[in-house]
Amino acid sequence: MRVLLWHVHGSYTTSLVHGRHDYLLPVLPDRGPDGRGRAQTWDWPATAVEVTPEQLADEAVDVVIVQRPHELDLVREWTGRRPGLDVPTVYLEHNAPEPHPVTSRHPLADHCPVDGIPLVHVTHFNRLFWDNGGLRTHVIEHSVVDPGDRYTGELPHAAVVVNEPVRRDRMVGTDLLGELAKAAPIDLFGMGDGPIPGTNQLGDVPQDRMHTELARRRAYLHPVRWTSLGLSLIEAMHLAMPVVAVASTEVPRAVPPEAGVVSADPDELAAALRTFVADPDAARAAGQAARAHALQHYGLDRFLADWDRVIEEVAR
Repeated sequence: MRVLLWHVHGSYTTSLVHGRHDYLLPVLPDRGPDGRGRAQTWDWPATAVEVTPEQLADEAVDVVIVQRPHELDLVREWTGRRPGLDVPTVYLEHNAPEPHPVTSRHPLADHCPVDGIPLVHVTHFNRLFWDNGGLRTHVIEHSVVDPGDRYTGELPHAAVVVNEPVRRDRMVGTDLLGELAKAAPIDLFGMGDGPIPGTNQLGDVPQDRMHTELARRRAYLHPVRWTSLGLSLIEAMHLAMPVVAVASTEVPRAVPPEAGVVSADPDELAAALRTFVADPDAARAAGQAARAHALQHYGLDRFLADWDRVIEEVAR
């Protein structure tokens, strides 16, 4: 099938375009948020094709995957077709509910009450906590392209991946890093927006190199309080890194006990970091359990099969 979707989240789109369909990716001259086209830093298959808004008017489209409310308007404007009526459409929601974790109503429920548009959540937690109204909902759990077992753990440090840690602050657990850095040196990867005391900020590095660098660290620290489920956590588990994570949103379901430590107690998180730094064998054993779990529950084949089922259902 020919699937139209916007390049919104690079890692997620990387997994999705590895499916068996042809993927049409809108591109604009400035490659801004509504027209990023193909990724510049990920390796995507040739079936991921850039299309301009002008070309979309004449393109055959079997299914549309929208990820932001205004994309429903872009579908009408750029293709001349009504989402859910003239062209089968799925709404993919990446985020945990905001602004309130329990009472937030999903925008599709009120602004686009089209029975023909099902809502796909990326975690069971999200589907449970969003107010979905009467929409049909599915859960397609995350996946990443397997980077392989690269773990060496040679550096007795903890790795963290967080973008914009200053602006996002408590949401991503930036405020926890200073105290946790007393238990183990913390190397912070991601797009920075200011200094974070107590951490070694390594910045935004290319994905493949980052995977190698993460796997050199003894453990992966996931301090995030509020997110769907960070793909960097799933990547770290694929890399065979042991996990120390805040017990929030989907994390308790995603990380089994044998793969590390998940807790809402910062003291327990600090103790886990100290243990892994002091005991490389325990860290390696937990990392192998993390990788086995990630391959079974967050593998690419399962992810793409789940998407195929949803696409085929709406395209009938």
